Amino acid sequence: MYSYSLLEPGCHYLVQEKEGDPIILIKVTVESDHCLFVTRFMEFPEPTWKKKTDVLFDIIECLTDEKVKEWDTVYNQGADAYHEEEDDE
Repeated sequence: MYSYSLLEPGCHYLVQEKEGDPIILIKVTVESDHCLFVTRFMEFPEPTWKKKTDVLFDIIECLTDEKVKEWDTVYNQGADAYHEEEDDE
């Protein structure tokens, strides 16, 4: 078991929050004395505060800048397709 305290601001991580949960991508954007402001990238970004003591089942990896760029291209293409459908209506 791991905790959010191991994560560094500005980094993207692939994590499992609980055993058996799907793998998700998160980015740590702000660190306070006791908490981290984290964005969970699901269908839409979900920003939230997490206590540093909150448990993570697994920290699978910290993504490199190159992998984040690759992911961002794919993630934003999906968002663009969603918005194009809205514009047609």
